[in-house]
Amino acid sequence: MTAPDAQAWTGPPLAGDETATLLGSLERQRATLAWKTGGLDEAGLRATVGASSITLGGLLKHLAFVEALTFSTKLLGRGPGAPWETADWDADPDWVWHTAAQDPPEQLRALWQDAVARSRAVVAEALHDGGLDRPGSGWPDGEVASLRRLLVDLIEEYARHVGHADLIRESVDGLVGEDPPVGHPAP
Repeated sequence: MTAPDAQAWTGPPLAGDETATLLGSLERQRATLAWKTGGLDEAGLRATVGASSITLGGLLKHLAFVEALTFSTKLLGRGPGAPWETADWDADPDWVWHTAAQDPPEQLRALWQDAVARSRAVVAEALHDGGLDRPGSGWPDGEVASLRRLLVDLIEEYARHVGHADLIRESVDGLVGEDPPVGHPAP
């Protein structure tokens, strides 16, 4: 699931500066999602809880899209790239969720991991070029968000969906816990 050279997850700093705290919080959410979706086969990634149609595989694909949308589109003003730009969103606004059920686990994990790697590179470049105050490309209504706001929005998105992942994963094989175990590889 993770790159062989991935560093172990350690969590956000207890008393870091604003940048380290924001990035550490985002990495905490990413690591928890990786842990909650790790080691499962297709059936595990397709499991649902109650009346919800959300799956762990769908979460991986959705969050890969949100990573691309946040940093490629909202920060840099670029398209989100493949496969997002070739999807027929008009025909199926829930394309991400529907198609995830047909994707193999390795493909879903790779899609998400690649999106996270691209996001990390874009954020590092943006921090070097303006810091947290660096403005994004603008939203459809003309408002412009800073990198700080985009990071907070992404942390919120992950936190919401990591809660879903908690419930679904527990229903699959009983795995519970708030954070990845100490030494768990970072995504």
